[in-house]
Amino acid sequence: MKTMTKKPTARMLLGRRGEDVACEFLEELGHQIVRRNYRSGHLEIDIISTDRNGVHFVEVKSRVAPVAVAPEENVTTLKQKKIANAALRYLNNSKDPGIYGGMDVSFDIVAVTFDGGATNVEWFPGAFIPIYL
Repeated sequence: MKTMTKKPTARMLLGRRGEDVACEFLEELGHQIVRRNYRSGHLEIDIISTDRNGVHFVEVKSRVAPVAVAPEENVTTLKQKKIANAALRYLNNSKDPGIYGGMDVSFDIVAVTFDGGATNVEWFPGAFIPIYL
């Protein structure tokens, strides 16, 4: 039986490119990328990283200029809830549950805007606190 490979759309390629830029940016800040594109059922986290401050669950928003709405504003309350649920699932299902014990948890957004040859990266550490689980 032949399986078909899904051809990436322009939107998927933009998202992947934005995630690559976000990872490089975070690594320059001292983050260690633990996982990219974590999926559990319908839940997903773009980047999971750690640094001296704790573990970061990062949503990446990539856009091409001009943008009508700031990319970080597209992380709605519903999206925040899904990210928080995915993070909880990730932490609960970690192969080494003690690895994150005692670490602070941060929900961050990295907004990447491509404008011709320029790339603008904005990091919003602690962009939201999931109080609605």
